[in-house]
Amino acid sequence: MVVIRLSRGGSKARPFYNIVVADKRNRRDGRFIERIGFYNPMARGAEEPLRLAVDRLTYWTGVGAEPSDTVARLVKQAAKAATPAA
Repeated sequence: MVVIRLSRGGSKARPFYNIVVADKRNRRDGRFIERIGFYNPMARGAEEPLRLAVDRLTYWTGVGAEPSDTVARLVKQAAKAATPAA
């Protein structure tokens, strides 16, 4: 089964996550199929906290990839930020 999940990078106390498409059997930070974005929870000022290739996300969910709970939350957050406030 293919999943869309976070892969941790960065250093101690400074996490940085890549949003990757991977086989469920592979390790969290192991081999992946495609990197479709990143999440930086420590972003300050002008730094970009979240980037997501929505077209690739749509493709992978269309062919059966399941997003993790955290990635699903980040997708909602990205969609909310992308829609202009009325």
